[in-house]
Amino acid sequence: MKRHNYKAITTILPIIFSGWLMYSCSLDMEPVNMTPLSEALNTPANLEAALISVYANLRSADHYGRDMFAKADALADVTLATNNSGRFVAENRNDAGAHFSTGFWENSYFSIGEINRILAQIEKGVNGATPEQLRRWEGESKFLRALYLFDLVKVYAYIPTAIFQEGLVDQGGVPMPLSPVYDLENVLFGQDPRATIEQNYDQIILDLKDAIDLLEESERPVPQFASTAAAYALLSRVALYKGDWEMVVTASTAALSLPVGQLVFGMNYINGWKNPVNPESIFEVRFHDNSESLGSTFSLQSAFTTLLDVNEKNRLGGWGDLIPSPKILEAFGLSQLQTGNPASNNNNWDVTRNLDIRANLFTTGSNQRPNGRQIECVKFLGKNGFNYGDNIPVIRKSEMLLNRMEANFHLGKETEAFNEFVAFKIIKGLSPSILTGEELLEDILNERLKEFAFEGQRFFDLKRYGRAIDKSDYLGPDAIVPFEDFRILAPIPSGVVENNRNINQNRGY
Repeated sequence: MKRHNYKAITTILPIIFSGWLMYSCSLDMEPVNMTPLSEALNTPANLEAALISVYANLRSADHYGRDMFAKADALADVTLATNNSGRFVAENRNDAGAHFSTGFWENSYFSIGEINRILAQIEKGVNGATPEQLRRWEGESKFLRALYLFDLVKVYAYIPTAIFQEGLVDQGGVPMPLSPVYDLENVLFGQDPRATIEQNYDQIILDLKDAIDLLEESERPVPQFASTAAAYALLSRVALYKGDWEMVVTASTAALSLPVGQLVFGMNYINGWKNPVNPESIFEVRFHDNSESLGSTFSLQSAFTTLLDVNEKNRLGGWGDLIPSPKILEAFGLSQLQTGNPASNNNNWDVTRNLDIRANLFTTGSNQRPNGRQIECVKFLGKNGFNYGDNIPVIRKSEMLLNRMEANFHLGKETEAFNEFVAFKIIKGLSPSILTGEELLEDILNERLKEFAFEGQRFFDLKRYGRAIDKSDYLGPDAIVPFEDFRILAPIPSGVVENNRNINQNRGY
């Protein structure tokens, strides 16, 4: 007898009967929960509301609201868990099963299901919609499906540039439902098998290429909505993971050339993290008002800092669950520095910094949490007039430079890679060394470590190069997770494996 996950039922119902999870605005619309699913999206208002809810799902603490950055960096060698609240300690130790949550899987597949219904309705037609609306909805939907699917496959499967197979065991990619499902039983308990990793990446790239064309004339406010620039930027990242270096160069160059986001230098770069919209953002997840705040328990801000305001450090705010690892402290020359008296006043403390401009994104926090005063990352502080609700840059302009220089290196265009590397170091306040061969590649990857510290990319960079996660210098000699270790992959939620007879669990779980 099939075992139903009733937690999943209560989670999915608001998504199936879409319309009340608003992302940027309130729409005047009749409730659709009394309408058959196959007919619910046949008005512009209802289809728009459904699409907005898919954007809103990215704000989940299980996704970009927190875990796609915080949990990923806890798993990697970027952070040290303080145990101030008890969160992220198991992930930071890389305990078996401590990985991305069941909620991440459910939120992603519920969103993909809604997208599939939206795309099916667009194909059939939407009463009263203009051709421009249909193109925009289709383009945004395909961008979002690509993003959700890409996040799933990079978490639960190996990355094409580094695939480990033990004997004949092939974990495969992730299930890839592409057709609309209207029957509640099948929505909740689908029987899709795992696609191959290659099939997953092919579909993601196909969706993004379609989105590039469809969104060319979109007039949505960016970067909170999908755009041609965002589709090129995500394609650049996907191609980097796939090892398609030519595509990386083409997509990165296109994203850099489009007027969505801008490269900023010096203190303008630091101040950009304080703006309501980061000027580098090509696509970001937007929190609009206090009702959308994830609060001191679940927010990204609270995970990384105890502060509410860097200018008044005596106000107790978040938990500061994850602080810079020794690797990050060394990279930016960070150590606690008393700047005045009395020492009990948190405002009389700061940090030493090297010349890297990015070191200014770290300071000391409050001494009122169990771990005491600590060095914290302040990239994410509430910037829209309320706490614990930050705009989260998912893809930034700087990434396009780093992606392109790495791809040029692998294409044998070492001169181009080095010249871009030199320019990048200079805008970060550093004097580059003369590097060639593998030393150049290592320094490019080290720049990625520093640029995306506390943005969740390091775990996947190590994974796509087949490298171990080494925390032995601060968690003890046994704190090394070899690439061959099963803990590199997240476990597929047990309820999914129990209910889907066609799916195989990742090894070791």
